[in-house]
Amino acid sequence: MRNGSPIELKKTSITLGQQPITSDINLTIEAGEFVCILGPSGCGKSTLLNAIAGFLPYEGEVLVAGKPVTAPHVSRGVVFQSSEVLFPWLTATENVEYGLKVRRIPAKERSQASQKYLELVGLAHSSHKFPRQLSGGMRQRLQIARVLVNEPAIVLMDEPFGALDAQTRDVMQRELSRIWEATRPTILFVTHDIIEAIMLADKIITMTVGPRAGIKSIHPVTMARPRDEMEPDFLALYQTLRTEIGEEVQKVLQNQGVTSH
Repeated sequence: MRNGSPIELKKTSITLGQQPITSDINLTIEAGEFVCILGPSGCGKSTLLNAIAGFLPYEGEVLVAGKPVTAPHVSRGVVFQSSEVLFPWLTATENVEYGLKVRRIPAKERSQASQKYLELVGLAHSSHKFPRQLSGGMRQRLQIARVLVNEPAIVLMDEPFGALDAQTRDVMQRELSRIWEATRPTILFVTHDIIEAIMLADKIITMTVGPRAGIKSIHPVTMARPRDEMEPDFLALYQTLRTEIGEEVQKVLQNQGVTSH
């Protein structure tokens, strides 16, 4: 696994069609850092992630390891919310090996790499199974292995546990933290879940409501891992973030003509 790379956004603005999404985003993410982005629906969290992935055009600067992002690259892996991106006609091993095969990595090397990362995500015993034979949590772990096998310096995760039940989500959060500590890529993780963000992140970024969304706040998270939801520092940060997100949601409701009493 290569070392994580830093990400830097300088006055980054994104417009889709005629609709401005984000405006003048300035942000620095350190190499190997785990950063979560929180914000109301439609504020541009996923759009920002896609620009860093190289999927969308932007104005301003998006730099990875000091170089502008101009297109997708194997050094930036993306884990999506839906496991439907897995190829249903391929086994777990074949899914993990797919990117390596496209890059013409020799068969023996592909086999060794896929075994290593299936073991890392706890799926070595299911290497012969097809995605339909795996649970939702197992499919998400398989998707993570398929990204990590390419040894990306940056992993971009767009609500990867959003479709899972609460118990599976809790397990996956612990698993992701373990995998990140073992491999140390830079992770940028989009979520709506405040508790999830506090459990996982070194730093939490909140965004303002769009259009022309920006950064509302940045909160370092210095609590030791694993984290306890009942710790005073955890509860205090949760309350702060809940208030900040609530302010932005209220703006959304006001824009829609909904008033609170």
